[in-house]
Amino acid sequence: MNIAARDITKVRKFAELLDPNAQERTPEICKHSPMTFEPSEIPIERVISRRVHEAEKRDLWSRVWQFACREEHIPNVGDQYVYDICNRSYVVVRSAPDRIQAFENVCLHRGRRLVDGPACAQQMKCPYHSFTWNLDGSLKSAPSGREFLGRSRDDWKLPEVLVDSWEGFIFINPDPAAGSLASFIGELPKHFARWGMRDRYVSVHVAKKIRCNWKLAQEAFMEAFHVSTTHPQSLLSTGGEQSQYDVFGNFSRAMTNYGLPSTIIDWTPDEQDILDNAVERTIDKEQLLKVEDGVTARDVLEAGQRARLRELLGDKVDDFTSNEMVDFYYYTLFPNFHPWGAFNELVYRIRPHEDDHRTSVMEILLLSPFKQGERPPPAPVSWVDFDDAVADDPTIGALGRVFDQDMFNLPQQQLGLEATSRKTIILAAYQEMKIRHFYELHKKWVG
Repeated sequence: MNIAARDITKVRKFAELLDPNAQERTPEICKHSPMTFEPSEIPIERVISRRVHEAEKRDLWSRVWQFACREEHIPNVGDQYVYDICNRSYVVVRSAPDRIQAFENVCLHRGRRLVDGPACAQQMKCPYHSFTWNLDGSLKSAPSGREFLGRSRDDWKLPEVLVDSWEGFIFINPDPAAGSLASFIGELPKHFARWGMRDRYVSVHVAKKIRCNWKLAQEAFMEAFHVSTTHPQSLLSTGGEQSQYDVFGNFSRAMTNYGLPSTIIDWTPDEQDILDNAVERTIDKEQLLKVEDGVTARDVLEAGQRARLRELLGDKVDDFTSNEMVDFYYYTLFPNFHPWGAFNELVYRIRPHEDDHRTSVMEILLLSPFKQGERPPPAPVSWVDFDDAVADDPTIGALGRVFDQDMFNLPQQQLGLEATSRKTIILAAYQEMKIRHFYELHKKWVG
């Protein structure tokens, strides 16, 4: 049996081995792995070339559905949220109680950005000359109107882009000929149907600037192959090499067990060792929990998670499997949207920093559940500069140390790829399947 086949056999029963009832309670759509298992090579040019960056601006960011903001960012009529991608800027507006629109964020007079950041107003007014637009994009007023008598009001309508939403996530698409968001995301809603992502709020929002191409940045969060080396402190409670990977149309998924030791360590930790390791890394405080006889670390982690969620969700929490309470489900919707499933709460958006192909921004959002009728306001974005540590941001807690370990590798990967005489990157047959899938889609969009 070759290495890839052995890995597949090892993880194929991911849910069933740990939760006997998982097959009964997990939708059939969540059991799928259609890709062939062969190593592949990716041209290095795709991640270091300015030419590819320009092609992405033309063929990808101007044509693809992309996550812009959450509905809770614009809950009231007049709320406005700015979304930037490369050299383009868009303003997402709640123009009526049940209507969301998005426009190019540019004044049609002299080209100044129309909206500088999150705002709430019954109009959009350019700070330069006071040209003013209604929330639906129609011109409201212009100074010295006689100066522009040769132009009709239609000439002054803000260019509009497509908008749609899924589970509270607002997506935009600048291409008027694009297909629907529903057709683009395919069966993704079936995977998330149980988890109530609409009934979450942004409790943390951190944006980290990184010195590497946006594709390299997101690769680091699409596999668990790196965990044993990059995050060695996790070996007692996370088995990255035991992950399962699957692809579905325009999205992919990985599932990694938690509360189980890695198979690469050469000794067997007891359940208390596993629990201490898990809790110390995630809640950053002294461990007071004990593993009683006949109980596993996973049992304790599950009980704690159920108790926390019961306060928010009530008895609905009993409908979820042990895997949903404990393990990691992390999805990637092409090109750069990374929502975690179940109750891990993480969501990533990774995009180019400004119009630079050598730097990127990774946004880390925590989508937390809340008691019905008590939705808190979304957290404002907290920016972390290139040379600053995510762990120093007071909003993110102990998770910041884990992200900093990932960030340590990325600038060095960018420099290494720019220095090598090789022409390709070699990807693992199975454990880097999500990355392979991403580049297959990238090639279709950016040929």
